[in-house]
Order: sequence, then structure tokens, then C-alpha cells
Amino acid sequence: MNTPEPQAGTSLNAARRERELAALPDEVVDVLVVGLGATGAGAALDAASRGLSVAAIDAHDLAFGTSRWSSKLIHGGLRYLGSGQFGVAHESAVERGALMRHTAPHLVRALPFVMPLTPIVSGSRALAVGAALGAGDVLRLTARTPRSVLPGPRRLSAVETLRLSPPLRAHGLRGGLLSWDGQLADDARLVTALARTAAGHGARILTRCRAVTLTGDGALVRDELTGREISVRARSVVNAAGVWAGGLVEGVRLRPSRGTHIVVGAETLRGLSAGMQIPIPGAVSRFMLVLPQDDGRFYVGLTDEPSDGPIPDVPEPTASEIGFLLDILGSALDVPVRRADVLGAFAGLRPLLDLGHGRDTADISRRHAVLPSRDGVVTIVGGKLTTYRRMAQDAVDAAIRVRGLDAGPSRTARLPLVGAGSRDRLDVLDAPSRLVRRYGVEAPLLAALAKDDPALLEPVVPGLPVLGAELAWAVRHEGALDAGDLLDRRTRIGLVAPDREAALPAAEALLPRAAVG
Repeated sequence: MNTPEPQAGTSLNAARRERELAALPDEVVDVLVVGLGATGAGAALDAASRGLSVAAIDAHDLAFGTSRWSSKLIHGGLRYLGSGQFGVAHESAVERGALMRHTAPHLVRALPFVMPLTPIVSGSRALAVGAALGAGDVLRLTARTPRSVLPGPRRLSAVETLRLSPPLRAHGLRGGLLSWDGQLADDARLVTALARTAAGHGARILTRCRAVTLTGDGALVRDELTGREISVRARSVVNAAGVWAGGLVEGVRLRPSRGTHIVVGAETLRGLSAGMQIPIPGAVSRFMLVLPQDDGRFYVGLTDEPSDGPIPDVPEPTASEIGFLLDILGSALDVPVRRADVLGAFAGLRPLLDLGHGRDTADISRRHAVLPSRDGVVTIVGGKLTTYRRMAQDAVDAAIRVRGLDAGPSRTARLPLVGAGSRDRLDVLDAPSRLVRRYGVEAPLLAALAKDDPALLEPVVPGLPVLGAELAWAVRHEGALDAGDLLDRRTRIGLVAPDREAALPAAEALLPRAAVG
């Protein structure tokens, strides 16, 4: 088969993994990164783009942990203004602008949000939120993000509010507040783009490789596919394992917080064309979010609850959290959403630093922390998806400083990720619009796979938007090794259990075909 090829050096696949893993014991890399979520993949890119040799490992897959369980938002830090975290808010606005303008404009687009002024929203609270939206627009200005990329906020009449959000209850509605933020097409796709871009700069991206022990000079690593253990030698080590970071380095104390979302169908919130922010009673700066997705469904979230005890590989939402989200949603809708309308649910754990204050996790600062250990391992924790790039930069800066490496400053603030392109370029690509939204300038390459196999441009499952070409591309160029990688991370099919079950045979059948295609 004559298959199209992506940018040189960016393809991840089983053959490359085997080749690079086999060579690793004979080398000493400048930087070993443990964890391939957004921060870890970002650190691999940051270090590799400075000319350092890099190996980045993960016990599971790209975006296996918290990075795939987010609200899919690249937000400007509005919430942090309300709690006085002005530095975190400004940093968020700057990083949002970088993603939308330079590094990933194909993955992040402006999304309008409506906050309905229902009877439970007092006049004073409406004024406070309006003032916060104005302050958020100042943040946008100071971050140098133009209005052409992210429009400004304004007040809506009741008629305008219902036009954007028809499911709202009209009785008592006084209007709404319109604001804009960045929406990520898919958080796991961002991690995949980061990992592939790092690979294009020479980084070794190795999934299914578990760090058994970790020191400032490297790690004992187990290949989870074969059980073989190898010693990886490194001049510096970055621990970006997220909620599992404390299990690798002594003295790192985390207090994970669980954020839960539910998934509802298009027919449940029919006509909704914007996101919604619904105030949570009793909370000054917390809102429940309703987030439209490009498959027509909606994510509704999120909670902020302490998660004590052992860290699970895949966190499970609780019945009470799902009920809480439905109750808040029902406070604003004309027809409440029922449990039977919930198609799926997912939860992620935030790797918050435990400062020993005993506060609720909702009140713990989202500022990230860089923690060098006594033997030189640099651990990065805290933060949030929006600021992954700055977190990665700070971690690599610390590793360079602690271990005395020779490297220049970070380049990633304006370094385009795989697939990035200007809006004008993206709008004229000859490829299905779904592929353009998720793969950017590489979309025509995915479409070209169907020249030899037209079925690849058909949905994997009737009624779902995911195309067979996406699964084939993931095996050939995105490091997918099994059906779970395909359904749960390279695509979002796995969020709804019946969809996953229906798609599983097609994914399993495609794996051997795509691997040799």
C-alpha cells in the first residue's frame, strides 16, 4: 500500500518503540522524563527542542492519566481572580494565547459561554461576575490575545440568552452574561501532538515502560510488554508522573482532588449552541460547566472532591457526584436532565500539592511546584492543563540548573505542534471537517489513506463521527499499541460504554492491518 507520510521523524509506532528501547541501555541521555501526560510530553519537547537528548517513558500510554480527563478547556484563569490568585490567572491567559495563536491553533478554538441570570443569581452576584469578566478581558489584553482570536464579554437580553441556550428555563430569566474562552478539541490529542513533536526533535517516546525505581542518575525501567528490566542512565531526571509522582520520590506529598464529568446526548440539550456556566450555590467563584462537543454531545462538570487512599489507574465517578451535577444543571433548565439521560461519566485526579493546611481541595492553589530532591530528581506537580507548557519549561529549567547541563532557553512558547496551521490554511484543506479540527494540516494525509481502502472514510460505528482512518493513523503514526489506546485515548469512543463495545471488533481487526499498512 502506498501510504502518505507525516512530517519527518514524528511518527510513533511499535517498530520505533522496539528499536529505541533496545538502544537505550547503551546510552546516557541528558534528560529522562517519567510520565507522558501533557506536562511530561511538554517537558520532553522542551528539552529536545533545546538540543538535549531525551528519553520519555510512561507505564501505560500517552495521556493515560489526568490529562485525558479534563474539561477540554484552555481557560484564561477567570476563576483564579475570584480567589486572589492573580499570578496564576495571568499565567493561564498567557498560555491560552500561545496555544490559540502559535502552538496549537488547530486544536484550540474560541467557545462562547452563557451564564444565565436565573432567580437564584442575585443582582449583587451578577454585578460581581460581570466585573470579573471585565477583569478577565483585561487579562486577555495583557496576554496580547487579540479580539479576533477571543472576543470580549457583554451582557445579553433574555431573548438573546434563550437564542443561544434554548434549554434554559424562561420563567424568571433576566438575561445572561456572555464570555469567551478556549476550547480544546481533545486533551489526549494535544498530548499526542506534543509527544510526536518531541519525537520530531529526537526525543525517544516510550510507552508501556514503567519506572520501578528512580534516582537523580536514571531509573530501573520495566518493559510492561515483555517484563524485561533495563537500567536507563541519565544526566538529569524529571518526575512528571502526576498523581503518581509521590510514589517515585520521597517527600513529595500530594492531596489529589477528583473532578467528575457526565456525558449527555445532543437530544437532551437540543438547540444549545454555546457553553453554559451555571453558578454553584454557596460558592463565590465556582461554576458548573456545560461544554458542547464536536460529536453533538455535551460534557457537564465538574466536581472538586478529595480523593483519599490508593491512586487508581482509572478513577471512577461516584453516584453522589453525578447527582450533584444533575441537581445544579436542573436548577437552570426548563426540563431537568434525568439519570437515564446520562450516557457516560468520567473522573480525573488533580495532582495538588499537600501543604498541610487541611483546606478543601477546591481552595488549594492551582499554582504548580518544582521540587528538586536530595539526589537531583526534579518533580513537577500541581498546575493545570492550560499551563502545561510553562510547567514543562520550569521543570526543564530546574533540571538544567540542578545538574549543570549546557542548554539554551526554552523555545516552546512559539514552537508549532504537529498539525498546527493558520486558520486561513486550515479552512481550505481538502479533507473532512472532523479531520481538520483534530489533525490540522495533516488531515489530508488521513483522508489519503482511503485511496486504497475507501472504507477508512466511513464511521467506525454507525452514528458516531470517528472514522476508520483515525484508527489506522493512530497505529502507524501515533504510537497506539492496542485497542484501548485507539478507543480510549486517540479517540473518545470509550467514554460511552455501549459505543466502546460496538467499536471494539473494528479496532482489534484494524490493529494488524494498520501496523503493516
